[in-house]
Amino acid sequence: MLSFGMTTPATVGGKAFLIAYGLFGCAGTILFFNLFLERIISLLAFIMRACRERQLRRSGLLPATFRRGSALSEADSLAGWKPSVYHVLLILGLFAVLLSCCASAMYTSVEGWDYVDSLYFCFVTFSTIGFGDLVSSQHAAYRNQGLYRLGNFLFILLGVCCIYSLFNVISILIKQVLNWMLRKLSCRCARCCPAPGAPLSRRNAITPGSRLRRRLAALGADPAARDSDAEGRRLSGELISMRDLTASNKVSLALLQKQLSETANGYPRSVCVNTRQNGFSGGVGALGIMNNRLAETSASSS
Repeated sequence: MLSFGMTTPATVGGKAFLIAYGLFGCAGTILFFNLFLERIISLLAFIMRACRERQLRRSGLLPATFRRGSALSEADSLAGWKPSVYHVLLILGLFAVLLSCCASAMYTSVEGWDYVDSLYFCFVTFSTIGFGDLVSSQHAAYRNQGLYRLGNFLFILLGVCCIYSLFNVISILIKQVLNWMLRKLSCRCARCCPAPGAPLSRRNAITPGSRLRRRLAALGADPAARDSDAEGRRLSGELISMRDLTASNKVSLALLQKQLSETANGYPRSVCVNTRQNGFSGGVGALGIMNNRLAETSASSS
């Protein structure tokens, strides 16, 4: 996925091979990045959870004999706990800065670049932009050439994986800001902001017993005087209308589509239920991994 542009195929066969190889190579690279993202997020979650447990023990909110997976794990404050997106963003950002500084020191001493140019090269390379104005390992010979090439390979590999994870965390923050903006815009519409205490209307849903209650109200009868088992039933001679049947089919199809989506993504029901329906919800690929492993803080909570 990273190309500086200083080496390109010249023949038709080479270009055709590049196209065929690029399809599988880029797909495999994305898979590798997603696996790395899942492992690094799991590691950060484990470390931050251990720090959280230690903090709770010191404050006396957690028994000293607490063990992970015990019966107390459902009742204590760690039940369902997930690391914050902001904490993971801070850790990944500090690690990316430290890695870039170390790599820039190596490039400055070996390639002879300025330190600022080395930092610029690290960002362009780690983010897979690859302008090609600065390219490493272009001289004929280097001092300790084998060691330098190994270090260059490791720095680029770790840097690309780290920046890829950092970009995905930033994308979650952008998604939160967009959802917050959408909620602010939707609240300007009176239809989306019902009065306090008013029942919420459901689109494309059939309210049980609604037609029966309307008929009883037209006849002047009290629905509360009827038996409880008659609530929600239709009259014996009443047939369902085509409009109600179509609305019921829409609800059934929507529920079926939601269940299929949850099964395909493999996420727990609690994660899928909490996903916002009218906003940007990332449930596929890297965003799905981040949403499953991290606790997102709503931008409107403040």
